[in-house]
Amino acid sequence: MPDVVRFVRQLSHDLRNHLNAAELQSAYLSEVAADPEVKGEVGRLRAMLSEMGASLQRLTGLLAPVKLSEMPYGAAAFIEDLRGKLSQQSPEEAGGVDWQVELGDAVLNIDPQILTQALLELFANAFRHARGEGRIEARAEARDGTFFFRLQEPKAAFEGSTDHWGREPFRKLKHGHYGLGLPHVRNIVEAHLGQLEASYDSAAASLITTVSLPLAAAK
Repeated sequence: MPDVVRFVRQLSHDLRNHLNAAELQSAYLSEVAADPEVKGEVGRLRAMLSEMGASLQRLTGLLAPVKLSEMPYGAAAFIEDLRGKLSQQSPEEAGGVDWQVELGDAVLNIDPQILTQALLELFANAFRHARGEGRIEARAEARDGTFFFRLQEPKAAFEGSTDHWGREPFRKLKHGHYGLGLPHVRNIVEAHLGQLEASYDSAAASLITTVSLPLAAAK
């Protein structure tokens, strides 16, 4: 896997160099073109090149080693921030989430920005992949020195296995998605000395994903 990561990152870097060169050429064409229609087409070409470069950058970001800038952060405040981000990014889907929060004054030692990205990816997967009828349940609680975040999503048909959840990059591929989201979530959680687990409850027809993190030691 490290060899694959190095290959993909190098290939992405090389392709982005070519895209940057093409974007500079298109910028020149836009300057010298006199026909408004031609200028419009060149503008659309530049937008396409920019999106391709951004996609490659996102890909390399998912493969990059996780580097944390940790700080003490109130667990309740972190969940409130997460809910706000979720409402901003997915306002319609966020309305279908029921929350249960029992955190009290528990404190985490985390990189809040990076950990938020990881949990938002779990929500994105729940919204995107074979979602069943019913509401999503999100529960955050602190007990026994551990922070637990549990996401329960209705999923009537689930044929996969959760044995290697988040450990199989590139397994499921489709346009714009390369099976790197869950592995990246796992890398972030484990960088925080936490665990990512998943199970399927056939009786409730629900996929349950749990993130557990150590709470910061009380001073």
